[in-house]
Amino acid sequence: MSRTPAEAQPVQLIFDFDSTIVAIEGLDELARLALADDPQRVRTMEAIEAITRDGMTGAIGIDESLRRRLSMLTIKRSHVDALVKLLKRRLSPSFRKHIAAVRRNTDRIHVVSSGFREYVEPVCAELGIPSERIHCNEFRWKGTAVVGYDAANPVAKPGGKAKVVRALKLPGRIVAIGDGVTDAEIRDAGAAHEFVAYCENIEREAVVARADRVARTVDEVLWLYRLPGSPSFPKSRMIALLCENIHADAAQVLRDEGYRVETLSDALAEDELARALKGVSILGIRSKTRVTARALESADRLLAVGCFCIGTEQVQLPAAAAHGVAVFNAPYSNTRSVVELAIGEIVMLMRRVPDVSRLLHDGGWRKSATGCTEVRGKTLGIVGYGHIGSQLSILAEAMGMHVIYYDLQECLALGNARKCRSLTELLGKSDVVSMHVDGRASNLNLIGERELRKLRPGALLVNLSRGHVVDLAAVAASIRAGHLGGAAVDVFPEEPLSNRDPFDSPLRGLPNVILTPHVGGSTSEAQQAIGEFVAARLVEFVNTGGTSGCVNLPQISAPPVPRSHRFLHLHRNQPGVLAAVNAVFARRKINILGQALRTDDAMGYLVTDVDRRYAADVIDELKAVPGTARLRVLY
Repeated sequence: MSRTPAEAQPVQLIFDFDSTIVAIEGLDELARLALADDPQRVRTMEAIEAITRDGMTGAIGIDESLRRRLSMLTIKRSHVDALVKLLKRRLSPSFRKHIAAVRRNTDRIHVVSSGFREYVEPVCAELGIPSERIHCNEFRWKGTAVVGYDAANPVAKPGGKAKVVRALKLPGRIVAIGDGVTDAEIRDAGAAHEFVAYCENIEREAVVARADRVARTVDEVLWLYRLPGSPSFPKSRMIALLCENIHADAAQVLRDEGYRVETLSDALAEDELARALKGVSILGIRSKTRVTARALESADRLLAVGCFCIGTEQVQLPAAAAHGVAVFNAPYSNTRSVVELAIGEIVMLMRRVPDVSRLLHDGGWRKSATGCTEVRGKTLGIVGYGHIGSQLSILAEAMGMHVIYYDLQECLALGNARKCRSLTELLGKSDVVSMHVDGRASNLNLIGERELRKLRPGALLVNLSRGHVVDLAAVAASIRAGHLGGAAVDVFPEEPLSNRDPFDSPLRGLPNVILTPHVGGSTSEAQQAIGEFVAARLVEFVNTGGTSGCVNLPQISAPPVPRSHRFLHLHRNQPGVLAAVNAVFARRKINILGQALRTDDAMGYLVTDVDRRYAADVIDELKAVPGTARLRVLY
């Protein structure tokens, strides 16, 4: 449902308590505490929970639900005290996260619950909701034992919540919010103008069917009615689409932040991606999904792309920047995994394991040392001495290899590694060459027929970098000619989009060749680290506008400023933009609390914090500033 204009009248929010303000049903949890030592507790709890469900869906009245449940229990003061402590820990996650925003609105919040004041009131006090705004039942006590409840209280009877709300005679627009049928009845009885089904903790189909609106977090409720402390757009309405089997921890990080997370096991082709990006705020990919300019044109809500891998060449970065879409990656998180695979493949190639393994699988047997050597004393040539190449250097040297490397940048040699003056020099001195360069276009066919001829006869080639770096047809010809002694390849110029698609390569079936399906970084440790790292960058960007680690926008660290609004203004890098933006604020007499501006060759990124008073059409003026690519009101 779309957001409608705020009513001129003040809004009054009537919140349920159980499974709304708290994530659980208070009376059911009280029953568990009271039945802790009862040998029939499992059977009794099942019966109580069934009664609760019947009451929530309207199958039985609230009076019958209360009477039947309490008749099964012997409740002591100690049980209630323990319940209060439990419920304070089990505030609904969004209430806990947005507690300051809730407290700012307590003058328009009433809690109407079929629960009991003995535990509802102390929990609501945590949110700043005063006692006089809490309307619920009360236990009857004899000493320290509950002996009944106020059966005459309106909330203990069918239709009672509506009667309580009507008696309050509240001004303005009244909105009932809860997870049960009794909350919908407030509107149905004419005591409220609207009913919002609250689904953060439980979603009941029968309740949602009766709702005017659906909300999954309390900040979404505040946003719907444009109340103080509301976000510019609630995360519960923001979709994060994660493709290509991204680690579950990444999805959990985003779910914990309140996003609706959708996951796909496969990569998406351009047309599929363009369709899938409709309504998506965050996109997570690995190496196969190509985020093209055309796909970005279809992205109506996209804020950021997370590349859950090292490289970002699968994203058209300038096009993403022009759309105001930030792109993040994990440049270091899978370093160890790639290095370990490279070391293992070097050992396997030197011992000619691919050939003998295939023979044994086919039922043959050949025990021979012919052509098999140790890695100790051999020379490893590393092309690309970045994070992966330098770590490979350390492990290879620890195994007794001599290490040489070549890199376009000036890199500090680790251990006894020596830098070569040229790629030609490295190729002529190496027993094994391992490729660890990036995906820039100039690296296309960096190793081709001419370079392979410069290798020593019998030398080995390992590529775990990018598929287009090595000419595989030339490698296949060199192996068939007996010049190249073997190869291990993990990346390919064209790779299947899913595990169901076929694979082909000129290297299939050749002797002493290891082919792996782009799994250099595919260890559980690496994928977990990548998932956590990239998800954290995405969360930081959406929450604060900070672009630390972003690969396509100017980088700004932007800690939140209390009691302010934040505008994020992305624009083309051209003269006069800052002056034009500040002229809007000056003309409107808006006080600027702080600003940060960074530019690169193409784009400028301006973060502005202002005080809380400004007219809504200021946003339109800022969007109209010449050069604006995207304006976002963060909070």
